[in-house]
Amino acid sequence: MTTISVKESSSAPGRTPAPRKKIHVSGRTAGRAAILIVATFLTLGPVVWTILTSMRSPTESLGAGGSIFSGGLDFSSYTDVFKQVNMWLLIWNSALVTGIIAVGQMFTAALAGYVFARIDFRGRGVLFSIVLATMMVPMQVTIVPVFMLIRGMGLSDTLLALILPAIPTAFGTFLMRQFFVGLPGELAEAAAIDGASPLRTFRSVYLPLAWPGLAIVGILAFNFHWNEFFRPLIMTISEENFTMPLGLVSLQGNMGTGSVSTVLAGVVLSMIPALVVFLFGQRYLREGLTAGVNK
Repeated sequence: MTTISVKESSSAPGRTPAPRKKIHVSGRTAGRAAILIVATFLTLGPVVWTILTSMRSPTESLGAGGSIFSGGLDFSSYTDVFKQVNMWLLIWNSALVTGIIAVGQMFTAALAGYVFARIDFRGRGVLFSIVLATMMVPMQVTIVPVFMLIRGMGLSDTLLALILPAIPTAFGTFLMRQFFVGLPGELAEAAAIDGASPLRTFRSVYLPLAWPGLAIVGILAFNFHWNEFFRPLIMTISEENFTMPLGLVSLQGNMGTGSVSTVLAGVVLSMIPALVVFLFGQRYLREGLTAGVNK
């Protein structure tokens, strides 16, 4: 047990100082604080180092000694990134692919989740179990059959080859199904009494209440597919169809010349869109994660 003495200041001159108030900090609390500090440092340390090193000159970025800002801020590495790769095309391809996938997953997950939660039909439990079972299959197992299907459809080396297979989402279906199950069933009964069809009940009653869950599906889909490397590597060949992670691979040649800051500048640029989406969607993400806690 650690004891900390805090002396309260007197509000008026000449008054007798108030006795010191003792604050007791248990060893468990101090240990938790220490663990959180270490975890925060391990999590944010590499990110901070990446950002700071990207603002050093390419010739100084590999040096281990001296202050990071000994030579002042240098943004030449960011201009070098735009000179060496077609960043605007990479940004457009990544934004188009991830945006359509995020919206598509929100749409399909909402429909499938509502059906599994509110529509009673034969074999619903078995079908939902099969959907959940697909989450246990690694992407590396299915990438070859998916590639063969895409090639058979004549969509190989296109952005549609990245978009279409990613729109159905087992995780999003499971998440939205659990979200709809947590909503009151009396809403559907009241809508049925008013003569609303199941589709009308979904669109007008349940969907407006499901935005926190949809926000989780959209944000997670955007962050995952914005940083996805494996599928674009298999599905695309032409540089005009490269997404951001795949296009930035061409910067690895700077490692041989010691221009580490150029590579890290590309990494920082690739982090900005995902960070912006998270900052704008964190309120919905927090509401979705805490939905039902106070019920």
